[in-house]
This record gives sequence, structure tokens and C-alpha cells, in this order.
Amino acid sequence: MNYRWFISRTVRHATTMCKHVRHMLDAQRDILSPQAIEAVSASLTELNTAIHSNIKKDELFKQMQKTDEVADKWLKKYPRPNYRENVEVFLVALAVAMGIRTFFVQPFKIPTGSMQPTLYGVVSTPDMSHRRQMPPTFTDDQAKKRAALLFPTGMNRIKDWFAGISYLEVKAKVDGTLEKVGEPLGIRIINFWQTLTIGGKTHIIFFPPDYGQGTLPGRAGLERGDVFKKGDTVVRMKIQAGDHLFVDRVTYNFRKPKRGEIAVFATAGIEEDRRNQWGMPGDQFYIKRMVALRNERVQIGADHHLLINGTRLDSSTPHFENIYATTQASDDPDNLFKGHTPMVLFTDGNEFKVRSNHFMVMGDNTANSLDSRFFGDVDMDYIIGKEFFVYWPLTKRFGWGNK
Repeated sequence: MNYRWFISRTVRHATTMCKHVRHMLDAQRDILSPQAIEAVSASLTELNTAIHSNIKKDELFKQMQKTDEVADKWLKKYPRPNYRENVEVFLVALAVAMGIRTFFVQPFKIPTGSMQPTLYGVVSTPDMSHRRQMPPTFTDDQAKKRAALLFPTGMNRIKDWFAGISYLEVKAKVDGTLEKVGEPLGIRIINFWQTLTIGGKTHIIFFPPDYGQGTLPGRAGLERGDVFKKGDTVVRMKIQAGDHLFVDRVTYNFRKPKRGEIAVFATAGIEEDRRNQWGMPGDQFYIKRMVALRNERVQIGADHHLLINGTRLDSSTPHFENIYATTQASDDPDNLFKGHTPMVLFTDGNEFKVRSNHFMVMGDNTANSLDSRFFGDVDMDYIIGKEFFVYWPLTKRFGWGNK
């Protein structure tokens, strides 16, 4: 039994060798001499015959060795084969990843708080207790929140990391003024470092957190020209990462979007004059809740509830539970959003009719959302897909359960 298994394994190795040599021959056929092609082809034929015959193990080994010698003599060797193989594996993996991203699921980061309390953007808490005076960009409300941040240690720090919470602290190495704040450098999914220049000295922040649409100066209250002494705290802040999710790019190829679904769309689907009016770029992606579909009439009532073709939506409407079930009276930060605030196109009870092959979107936090109340309906052809799965951070919003 063991002998038969050993023979079977030898045959598999011989078959693999035959395929590998034939692949190299086909790849180099246009640069090999006729004599080389004939010699390698003949050797492959002999090996293939030996594989399919009942010859002894030793004879099969001899034929494999002969084929190896012929291939080594006539075929051109690839320079640095180990590097080549690793590059090939990397390129194949990259091609597969790009294919999955293009046709199946695409990662997306929530940059702002427009979808709270369903999905969260980046939230930062700067420690301003060390500042001699508040930055002019900060409001009175922000000025009141000057309590010093306590950075956790040990298991609590690890627990915070899994919850997407990171802490940042930078101290001045020399006396001087803040001359420059560089942009974070990295790839799409991770930042590697960011620099601050104080008194001609570069301060490096390794693996800086994602600031969302806000910059480090904006989040931390820094101003170019701020004066620091050596050892002064330049930045001290807590950053809660925005939700990272996968976008399903398959479903809408087989069915039409439904009201209430959270969809990602390209801003290029908004008319250029409306984008220009609100300072919107044409090369970004927005995530909002789909509230109205083609040819529907939309109003926002005095009670901040949507009326679709005259029918009022409420907390019993699928996917609108979070929007209409919350109250403004609560102190819970997850419970401060209620209904849809009428603005711009929907003031004074105005009605808007969605055009054919278009849709309307609104953020769940309409008090802080640039959406269809401002720029109108969006071309259906520019939908990227629907929200599928929150994969980071590991909070209560992790998984499929977001409505």
C-alpha cells in the first residue's frame, strides 16, 4: 500500500514537471531555435509516455532527470527566479483583489457624521487644557471643554484600539513657531507618517490616525505661527475612527434599489451647476439613505417627517426606525437626531418630483448633512452599491445589523 502511494506521488511530481517545462517552452517558443524546440518537445513526449505507462519507479526517475537536463540545456533561465515568482504571486493577488473590489465588494470609510446614529464618521476630542489661549477657530462651546484627557494604559488601551480609538500626543523638541503641518503619507487603507515643522525641526507622527475630512490643525486647533517652548504639548487628542464598511456592488445589478437602503453613489451623478453651488467635487463618493425613487413626489412635513406621494413615513417604515424613533430631549449623543430638517429645496412645504432614472438621498443626521435637500436628485447610473457589512471598528455597529 505504501509502495503504491509512493509511485502515485512520483507520477504526480512527474506530471507537474511536465506541465512546468511545457509552460516555459510555450513562453519562450518565439525566441528559441528550432533545434531547441525539437529537443525539448521530444523529451516532453518521452516523459509523458513514461507517465502513462506502467514503468518502474527508477525508470520514471531517470526520464524525469533526462527531461530536467534537456530543459536546463535548451531553455533560457529566468533571472532571479525567486523574485520573479514572488512578483507573479503578488500581481495575481492584486488582480484578484481589484476584481473583487470592482465587481463584488468595495471598502468605504465614513468621513462625516451625516449618517449618525446609524453609521459614524471620525470624531476627535482635543485636549486644550495645555493651551495658554483658545485658537480663534474654536467656538465658546469648545472652549468650555478644556478638561485634560486621560490616556488609558494596559488592557484598557488595547480595548480602545479594537473600538477604533487612538490617542495622539506631540511635544515640541525645540523652541519655535509652528511653520508647517504636512499631509499624512501612506496608501489608501493606512497612513504611515505625518510631519510637523516647529522651529525648523521636523516632528514625525508615525501611523497618524484618520482625521476624516478634517485636517490635524482643524481637529487639534493648531494655527500656523503658534509659538511653543521646548517640551510644550503641541497636540494632545483622542480620535474615534469612522466606520469602515464593505459596499455590495452586485445586488443592484439584479434588482432595483429600495427605499430606505443605505447607498454609496458618485458625486459625478449630480448636475455640475448644483455641485458648484455647494462646493462639491465631482470625483468623490457619498453615502446616504435612499429616501425617494424615480417619479415620486417628495415633501418634508412640519413634523419633519417625509411625505412620499402624500404618504407620511414614520418609525414603522422599514429602515427609518432610527430616524423617527429618536428624540431631541435625550442627553444620549446617539439619540439627538429626529426626522428630516426642511432646508433649501424643501422649505415652506415645497414639493420636489424625482426625475425618471433618478433618486433622492438624505443623511440620517439631517442637521449636519449635505444631501438632496440641497442638490436635488441623483442619476441612478452613478450608484456604486449598497451598504453591506461594517468591518471596523469593533463596536455595536459591527456586522450586518445596520438598518
